[in-house]
Amino acid sequence: MLLSIILQAATDLVPLAKFGAALGASIAAVGAGIGIGRIGGSAMEAIARQPEAGGDIRSNMIVAAALIEGVAFFAIVLCLLILFV
Repeated sequence: MLLSIILQAATDLVPLAKFGAALGASIAAVGAGIGIGRIGGSAMEAIARQPEAGGDIRSNMIVAAALIEGVAFFAIVLCLLILFV
């Protein structure tokens, strides 16, 4: 009896879960874009202040952007799995 009530409640919430997954994917994409944009802007300011350190700053910027993009990609794939499974 209780199990059937729980299963019915779970099936009633599937559309809400799919909306949440889509919302999570969009938040992950926007957050990654904002993060990479801030990294790029800060790196350009740092290179403008110290042009001789441009190579080190650029390589650190690329590593940080790659890490952010990896986390965002993982979040989007996870949300899409929830959306379609």
